[in-house]
Parts: sequence; structure tokens; C-alpha cells
Amino acid sequence: MKPSVVTIEPNGHFCSDCAVRGAAVCSSLNTAELREFEHLGRRVHFDSGETVFSEEDITTSFYNVLEGVMRLYKLLPDGRRQIVGFALPGDFLGMNISGRHNFSADAIGVVTVCQFAKAPFGRFIEYRPQLLKRINELAIRELSQARDHMVLLGRRSADEKVATFLLGWRERLVTLKGLSDTVPLPMSRQDIADYLGLTIETVSRTFTKLERQGVIEIIHGGISLLDPARAEAMAAA
Repeated sequence: MKPSVVTIEPNGHFCSDCAVRGAAVCSSLNTAELREFEHLGRRVHFDSGETVFSEEDITTSFYNVLEGVMRLYKLLPDGRRQIVGFALPGDFLGMNISGRHNFSADAIGVVTVCQFAKAPFGRFIEYRPQLLKRINELAIRELSQARDHMVLLGRRSADEKVATFLLGWRERLVTLKGLSDTVPLPMSRQDIADYLGLTIETVSRTFTKLERQGVIEIIHGGISLLDPARAEAMAAA
């Protein structure tokens, strides 16, 4: 099934009405620039499990996530999957030095993105230093997240990894939903395992252990963080 496409039409107000504009790459644009920017993109919807782009494909487009969550992953030579991150609304994907995507991206649930063709987007940003600065800020944030992930995959126990993941995911959701002790987890336990470098059995046992210890409560579609201080102490170990 092909993803459904909604073209961003002139005067459609898609950009000015965008709920994530303040966190997105276009947040640095003024009103006149935003009107011009609207002509560059199209709004694309992906169903759960659909591939947005694949590793090693030639980069022809960039993507600004508007709604939903995406899993970002690489396939190892032996066929195993390493999830390198999860993209949320406001994240900007597709820019790279090699000209090819260095990971794959799938939709977790229904996802909506703004898709920008590479060439016209490149021409648009060429003489807009404020937009280049914003892209650089997003790239630095992505690099910081990658470094944190490397530390997470290091010599840490399963309890520490899961606690760190839950707290980190909760923190990422703050800009979208505000601070809450209810943490939705749209990704599967297998996704979490592939992100943390653990088996699904270890992840499931660790969730159960944390619940038994009163740190979390497992609820439908996520967890409730009952003892944030205990979780933070585990993550800081």
C-alpha cells in the first residue's frame, strides 16, 4: 500500500496552523518566509509499519515529523536489528553527508510527516542563515542523543538501562504533552529491547521487577511512574 499524500497547497495554512511548528525546523522562519516554505512541502500519511525511508537508499527528500512516532534502525550483517532512536513530532530527518540514508525509518502507529524534496529545500535554505542555524541546532541535539545512546548500550545493568530509557522518553515527551508521571509507550517491548541491546525476555522481566519494587505501574499503552526519585537513582548508577 502506498502512503497517502496531502499536498500543502498555497494559503492552506498548514504551516501556520502546525501544532509542532515551535519545535520544528521551520520555527526560525518569519511569516513571509513561511508562506514561501509552504510551497516546498507536502503532507504524507503512513500507516503503522510502513517504511518512510530505507537505509542506503539515495536521499531524495527530507522529513519533518508532524504526528506519531517513528522507529529508526539499522540492520546488522547477521540480520539482527539495532534501533538507534525514536522520532517524535518536531524531529527533522534525512540530512546526511553521504547522500544516502544511514538508517531506516518505519511508522509506529499512524505517522504524518512534511516531506521536502532535497533540491528545492537546499536552494531555499542557502541564503537563510537563521534556518541553517536551526538545522545545526537539531543536528547537535541528534548527536547528543546518539552519544547518550552509546553510553546506554555500555556496561550498565538491565535495570539501569530500562530506568534510563523510561526517564529519557518521559523527558522527550515534555515539550509535546507537558510533564506527567503517565508515560505512553507506543513502541513494543521488542522495540525497546532492540534499542537497549537486550532480549525481549529481559526487558519484560525488568518491567515486572520494577513494578514489583513499586517504581512503576504497568498500564495499558505505557507505564505510570510511581517513584521518580528511585528511577532517577537507578539511572544515575
